[in-house]
Amino acid sequence: MTIIATLGGLGEARAKGITAAIDRDEALWAHSFDVSETTPGIWHVTVYFEDEPTGEERAALARLAGGTVFDFEELPETNWVAKSLEGLAPVRAGPFLVHGAHDRSAVEANDTGIEIEAGMAFGTGHHGTTSGCLIAIDRIAKAQPIRRALDVGTGSGVLAIAIAKRTKARVVASDIDPVAVAVARGNVRLNGVASRVRTVVATGLNHAVIDASAPYDLIVANILAGPLVALAPAIKRATARRGAVVLSGLTLDQERRVAAAYRSVGLRRVAAIRLGEWATLVLGR
Repeated sequence: MTIIATLGGLGEARAKGITAAIDRDEALWAHSFDVSETTPGIWHVTVYFEDEPTGEERAALARLAGGTVFDFEELPETNWVAKSLEGLAPVRAGPFLVHGAHDRSAVEANDTGIEIEAGMAFGTGHHGTTSGCLIAIDRIAKAQPIRRALDVGTGSGVLAIAIAKRTKARVVASDIDPVAVAVARGNVRLNGVASRVRTVVATGLNHAVIDASAPYDLIVANILAGPLVALAPAIKRATARRGAVVLSGLTLDQERRVAAAYRSVGLRRVAAIRLGEWATLVLGR
């Protein structure tokens, strides 16, 4: 079940102010949200809930709405990733070509092909955050050896597969969602890297397998700004002395906040990749 809460008829400043507040709110920061301009000068905010919103979450939305009301709607059960893949062209990011089964013939001799089957998990390569991470992975692989890697919030498994194909690393791919982990495991097998990628269900970095494989030469986390800030100390502890960290899932206006959180624990920004309204950060000690 997916419940969406929508607040429309907003000016740009107010809409972006509400999403910034959602990102900081203790009851709401873990939920996905979207802000968009529906007609010129008219914006709306949408917040997504996997279950019926709690009383605390509804109260937080009412507080942020400030006198107006969020509309709640239950979406029908739909495999949105499968639906979104219909007709999508392959995506290039650095040496990687992310494609569906229907576009296997598009993979050329010098491409690193990654085939992603439709599933209930984020990560088809078409989103700017995924493309940014793929570009960063390629650049890091050219600059330094990667023997152990961690993909936090793996979704479809696309980034873990990319690391395994681009390097000789052993990769741990984790996600809080068991459905995503099942999808990732299938994609890992499909791409022939099952011997070097281990998938686990984990909240953040809290798992024995993640602990046992640390420290990591490369950690990637393409999730949300709020969880990224919360995970900064754990990610720092799990990063090898000369290791690299790639963070994404960030809008441009969230970049500075996340970079500051990691700088405070001793990881500095080395580079930023900006694709449209999305940012990917590369950090090092």
